[in-house]
Amino acid sequence: MNPITALVAQAVGLFGIAVMIHLVLLSTRTFNWMDGPNARATKAMKTAAVAVETTTVAAIKQ
Repeated sequence: MNPITALVAQAVGLFGIAVMIHLVLLSTRTFNWMDGPNARATKAMKTAAVAVETTTVAAIKQ
């Protein structure tokens, strides 16, 4: 195999591994940099708001 072909094959292989690693990290909660660090806090606040609203409506009906 000539050196150019070997270098191209190595570059393609390393790029494939890099893409795979990034996709695996994006699929985790801890290392997902696209949602940002406050994604869990925002989701928790929405859940808490729904719980408060449900409790308030239940208290009004009684």
